[in-house]
Amino acid sequence: MTHTEEPFTDVRPQEPDHDEVARLRAELATLQGRLEDRRRREFALLSLRRVAAAVFITIAAFALVAGVTGLWAATTVLNTDRWVATVAPLPKDPQVSAAVAQYATTEVFEVLDVQQRIESVLPQQAGFVAGPITGQLREAVDRTVTNVLRSDRFQAIWTELNRRAHQRILTIVEGRSEVITAAADHVDIDLLPLINQVLRELSAQLPTLFGKQITLPDLSSGAIPDNLRARVQDALGVTLPANFAQFTIYDSGQLWALQESVATAKRSLALFVTATVVLLALALIISPARRRTILQLGLWLVVAAVAVTVVLRGVRDQVLAGVPEGVYRDGVAAAMTSVFSLLRLRGQQLLWIGVVLAVVAYLCGPGRGAVWLRHQVRRGAAGAAHGASRAGTHAPGWIAAHADVLRVGGLVAAAIAVLLLSSWTSLFVVVVLLAAYEVGVTLVARGRSLPPHDAPTAPTAAG
Repeated sequence: MTHTEEPFTDVRPQEPDHDEVARLRAELATLQGRLEDRRRREFALLSLRRVAAAVFITIAAFALVAGVTGLWAATTVLNTDRWVATVAPLPKDPQVSAAVAQYATTEVFEVLDVQQRIESVLPQQAGFVAGPITGQLREAVDRTVTNVLRSDRFQAIWTELNRRAHQRILTIVEGRSEVITAAADHVDIDLLPLINQVLRELSAQLPTLFGKQITLPDLSSGAIPDNLRARVQDALGVTLPANFAQFTIYDSGQLWALQESVATAKRSLALFVTATVVLLALALIISPARRRTILQLGLWLVVAAVAVTVVLRGVRDQVLAGVPEGVYRDGVAAAMTSVFSLLRLRGQQLLWIGVVLAVVAYLCGPGRGAVWLRHQVRRGAAGAAHGASRAGTHAPGWIAAHADVLRVGGLVAAAIAVLLLSSWTSLFVVVVLLAAYEVGVTLVARGRSLPPHDAPTAPTAAG
């Protein structure tokens, strides 16, 4: 067998093609540049979405609080029935009644000139007692005014007074008044019906105060005659000042601005609320991290609620600064507190909603504190479940052994709850819960006390 030698082959590596290498390197650089551009665009878009979501959720939070304020104004301040229902309890407020009583008493004493009348009937040597007697009479009149204010009979009068005044205000600010002009208009609360009722009471208690028997209409039904001023003047024999027993609650100094503000608010309220909902939805849609956006919403709700509260408190302080110190300022403060109570409640609810949203969003996140807390909750829940499973096996027997004590304890707890809760709704809930509790205890105790069924015995095999 002959061996044929193969020809020698040169296995040395070929020289690289420099042009091809350069082309590949250029292509790689191009691809890397495109990738970097894509990453930059994605990062820019992500940053833009994050910033836009933060801006939208901030605006939405403030708009939500402002919308709630606007809805309160539309349904309370600009609604006569709701407004009358809001101010109805004011006469029975001690501070409000004290302020109105002092005002009404002052008006009565000025128009009757009580001290002068007393001095005119006293001997000259006894003129020095006119002052003390006037003081005693003033206290008696003040008590009478307070009693009339807090009486149920005055409630109908107070309701009608506020209904008339509010309807007139709405006619003006909504631009529906045909006779009122911006140059010379004002709306007053006329307390002459209150003075009328007080004078009737004083005529019965102190008939010598007026020097004659006076006859005035009874307004307990709420019907206020149009000629009441003339009838009071005739009964007292005096001419009442034009502003007697009246205080201005609205002045037309800025009527046009107020009309425009009310018209704009009524037109844009629905649009404003809709825009708030759209902003909330849009912020959550474009947000790359919805949990963080919800956290921001909660925090901004808290900030917005606090900000609106500060603004309203500033308005309140500004109003009170224009009222004389003492009983008048205390009365106005109490009235404002009562009128704004619903708005204050809504603000507190928004505040707590914001706190809950922020806390829940944080606890669901990857923060170290949130992770540790979730771990501790899981451990506690597992331990509680294990303890409950062990206790569940012994609980029915314990309930059966102490059924009477548990029934009595349920009755005692229900009685305490009824004493603390005064509404009919709460009473109904307590009764339902007590019935369910008593039935549950009875069923558990009876089921535990029943004798167990005998286990079936196996048939005996025939021998």
